[in-house]
Amino acid sequence: MRIITDEECAGYTHPGHPERPERITATLQTLRAQRELPLTWVRPDSCPEALLLQAHTAEHLARLAEPKDFDIDTPAFPHIGRHARASAAAALEASRIARAGEPAFSLMRPPGHHATPRRAMGFCYLNNIAIATLAALENGVKRVAVFDFDVHHGNGTEAILLNRPGVAFYSIHQHPCYPGTGTRNAGINCFNYPVPPRTPRFEYRQILASALDNLSAFKPQLIAVSAGFDCYARDPLAQETLEAEDFNWLGRSFRELGVPLFSVLEGGYSTELPNLILEYLKGLEGG
Repeated sequence: MRIITDEECAGYTHPGHPERPERITATLQTLRAQRELPLTWVRPDSCPEALLLQAHTAEHLARLAEPKDFDIDTPAFPHIGRHARASAAAALEASRIARAGEPAFSLMRPPGHHATPRRAMGFCYLNNIAIATLAALENGVKRVAVFDFDVHHGNGTEAILLNRPGVAFYSIHQHPCYPGTGTRNAGINCFNYPVPPRTPRFEYRQILASALDNLSAFKPQLIAVSAGFDCYARDPLAQETLEAEDFNWLGRSFRELGVPLFSVLEGGYSTELPNLILEYLKGLEGG
């Protein structure tokens, strides 16, 4: 298992903001201390502007350099454009590693799945998973499935990938919840699974399993996972019910599909995030 990370991504913060540096630094501490998984550490390279422009407008990329907040949740941190590009570069590296036959996890911030072609929102500035998906298609992958298990709907990913040939998008998310989208399927390739708040764990797993069955029927050559751990029972930003062992089960379920796979960190705001990520990685490795 390869972990793509760069500790510089912890270099911006806003007092009281839930998307905080400790999400990465505490997870790094946990993963480096554990002895159950053999991990290889990889530093991201760079993300060519041409790949960014496949997912975002030139106006949006220019806007990232302006010292003006995007919304109350998405401040214009100093150098946020650089941090966002590094996060996108890590997703690209994870995709390349997966296509070479090894699972990979991008442990970076900022997250990305709310970023639309023209707008940063919901803590997200560039849509890492969509950028990596489009790059994979450009590099010869014929069918990519994007699976988003973050508790919030991946509205930006849907907007970018809507009706794109060779892509299927599956989002399992709480509704009602931010950003209020994802109540029904969109276009011919975006499939949404809204889950009511406080859905019992067993029922939530059934919904995840149903989405995985539909993903498998798509017969992807590559699976791109928006891995958000805020559907955890004690996450402060949502009201769902999953426990650590459920993320392990989800990792094992992906492994059983036998398809090259990479994951990109999205949400997850509880202090238990490091252990939740570890359990997911153990599942991906069959443990």
